Amino acid sequence: MARTLPRAVDRPAVLAGAVLMLGAMALLAVSDGFAKELGRRFPVWEVVWARYAFNILAVAPPLLWRHRARELWPARPLLQLARGTALLVSTALYFGALAVMPLADTLALTFIAPLVVAALAPWLLDERVGWRAWAAVAVGFAGTLLIARPGLGVLDAGAPLAVGAGATYGLFLIATRRLAGTAPPLVTLGWTAAVGALATSALLPFVWRPPGAGELALMAGLGAGTALAHLLFIRAFASTPATLLAPLTYLEIVGATAVGYVAFGEFPDALTWLGAAVIVASGLTVSLGGSATRE
Repeated sequence: MARTLPRAVDRPAVLAGAVLMLGAMALLAVSDGFAKELGRRFPVWEVVWARYAFNILAVAPPLLWRHRARELWPARPLLQLARGTALLVSTALYFGALAVMPLADTLALTFIAPLVVAALAPWLLDERVGWRAWAAVAVGFAGTLLIARPGLGVLDAGAPLAVGAGATYGLFLIATRRLAGTAPPLVTLGWTAAVGALATSALLPFVWRPPGAGELALMAGLGAGTALAHLLFIRAFASTPATLLAPLTYLEIVGATAVGYVAFGEFPDALTWLGAAVIVASGLTVSLGGSATRE
């Protein structure tokens, strides 16, 4: 049987996707800081609700202005629902871990997500993963181990939550890539926000603690920041293979480390800095020089 040669990845599209992803990671790092501070004051599910409630308030006006009612029902609603559910579960686990662990350590443990993407991409995304990409992802994960240092007293009760958040986030990344091009980015973002807002609103009466004005501002910043971050995120995946973009999520660790130090006095030690450097290098290697194709 004749074999079709793989189509090479469009390098300008890869670079554009990388820039969008970097912007998303910076916004998410700041949002993580808001979530950690709120997690000190409120139940985890109330913080998750705030993330989604203010997210949908930020998304709804441009969504309704740009799209007619019939455009709000996407071509693949079940996959949209699955994507939103994966992110909701990941967010809840992550915020739970943030409440009991340093920000950088928590984030580092979620970086099994690119490994989940790389492992499942050949079957769920029809994307080949080249050996350079595999090597760079493995090296990047080794960098996260330098930060977490399992077995050396760094891990605590939040570690299983952080690992679970990373695994479900990998599924979210895969669903994002599968949805690319099937719906406008704002529609996908709106569906994700709606899934989370509806699910957490059902739980809110059982956990509600009234926030003050400053706390409401933090909640609004959390929702708006994640909304813009995920809009950039969706646009990046619309033009670039998931196996190239997923390792760039490692770069969030740099911003998270800075936020953790400035806002919470969590000063990283030398091994943490080394791990962050390894993560950045591996992410850039995959983005700019890795290989992935669609058959």
